[in-house]
This record gives sequence, structure tokens and C-alpha cells, in this order.
Amino acid sequence: MSDITVPSPLTEPARVDPPMAADERTMLSSWLDWHRATVRRKCAGLAPEHVGASPLPASPLMTVGGIVSHLRWVEAYWFDTVMLNQPDRAPYSPEDPDAEFRVGAQRPLAELLDEYDAQCARSREITARLELGTTARKARPNPTLRWVLLHMIEETARHNGHLDVVRELADGVTGK
Repeated sequence: MSDITVPSPLTEPARVDPPMAADERTMLSSWLDWHRATVRRKCAGLAPEHVGASPLPASPLMTVGGIVSHLRWVEAYWFDTVMLNQPDRAPYSPEDPDAEFRVGAQRPLAELLDEYDAQCARSREITARLELGTTARKARPNPTLRWVLLHMIEETARHNGHLDVVRELADGVTGK
């Protein structure tokens, strides 16, 4: 797996490129870690007043804070809840399925990123203990760990694209 430094949200973190050739577990884990590190890069240097900014009129929940919060809870859901059948502790509910986005828009970015990093570390520990073919203990039909890793790569990459747009509209910063 990749060694990724965890800087403050005001600095741009290093990102370790995935290997060009490796076994399946290393490839999946490395690509997911690369996209996880990209989340922090997208947030580096963001002013506090932009964390909850909602620059897309048709998507008021799309804020930097909301996206980071969502990614934290998506990690928890797939690795803790689905793979290990642990209780779902996320702030959303059937009555308010988007609560993590609202909560995230109101919280300090440094706290959100620290919680995201802690959840990613937990997800890495779970991944290290299970075989890629291990089936989920909760969901039906039961996805495998391999499926969950691929889904998390897709989910995190897609939301990095959202972070690109929201960040550019909030303060003009592009790339990273």
C-alpha cells in the first residue's frame, strides 16, 4: 500500500503514484489511496468561508465540506457496515438521506479531513485483514471486497471531480 503523508488542510499533500505493474490488491489499494490523497489536495488552502459555499444553484448540497463528509461516511458504510456488519453510525436517515452533506457544510474543514483520514485508515486495516474474494456480511446480494474497492475508487474519483468544480466556482483554484 502507499505511504501517504497527512498534512494540514492548508498545505498540499504529497500523492504517491500507483505502480504501473503490481498484484491486484496492490493496484486496487494504491489507486484508492491516490484518489483519497487527491481529496486533501483539492481542499488544500481553501478559506474557511468557502467550506460551506454552494456555488451550484441546482445542487445546493454540493459544498466542499459536504463532499468530504459524504466521502467519510461512504468509507464507513462500505467497509464497516457492509463488509463487517457493524452498525451504520452516519448522520443520514430515511427521513434525511443527505444529512452528511448538510452537516459537513457547517463543520471546520480540518476536522472533516481528519475524520476522513481516520476512516480511510480504518478502511485500510479492514482491507488488509480480508481476502479480495471475501463477501460482505450485510448487503444482499453480497459484494466482495474486490467489488467494494473498485466501487470506492469510482466513488472517490467521481467526487474529486465534484470537488474540482465546487472549488473552482468558490475561489477560482483549479487543478491539483
